[in-house]
Amino acid sequence: MDPRFENDLFIIRRKVMKLMGAAFHIYDMQQQLLFYSELKAFKLKEDIKVFADEEKQFEMLSIQARQVLDFSAQYDVFDSQSGEKVGMLQRKGMKSMVRDEWNLNDANDQPLGIIQEDSTGMALFRRFGGSLSMFFPQKYHAVIGQQAVAYFHQNFNPFVLKVTVDFRPDTNRWFDHRLGIASAILLNAIEGRQS
Repeated sequence: MDPRFENDLFIIRRKVMKLMGAAFHIYDMQQQLLFYSELKAFKLKEDIKVFADEEKQFEMLSIQARQVLDFSAQYDVFDSQSGEKVGMLQRKGMKSMVRDEWNLNDANDQPLGIIQEDSTGMALFRRFGGSLSMFFPQKYHAVIGQQAVAYFHQNFNPFVLKVTVDFRPDTNRWFDHRLGIASAILLNAIEGRQS
């Protein structure tokens, strides 16, 4: 595995003023660019690539939707260098209407754990709280085997989407950081900001 994935803290910024689609810059805590990802607008079946930089010559991860426009979409995550399947993420469509929730699965599609929005009350407020909801950024936690293994914290900023991904709780290294980075990109691309 590429050593850039070994970091325990990442900052993800969504590119400001990108008209069609979305672009994400992924940094370490020293503000060094580690990865870059673009999502094209109006794609029926997502195929998200994560690159080493903006030049897009060195592909690191591939995130591929299994179906076209699926409410409970499944995304396979591959290490682009080795071709190895890292795992699979599945959005829990109906549950995510109230509180965002995703299944984490291993490379054989066996359940590992979940990623879930912080609380039902806060999730509902973000969806129906109008303009006040922007003062309560989204927070998620990933759990494997009853243990928190990562936190995804959106920072309050009405103009720039910025998320800190913290793998430090995962002292047993159960959560593959490649799957964690793919999760963060999907959370920010698909769930986005609630309003």
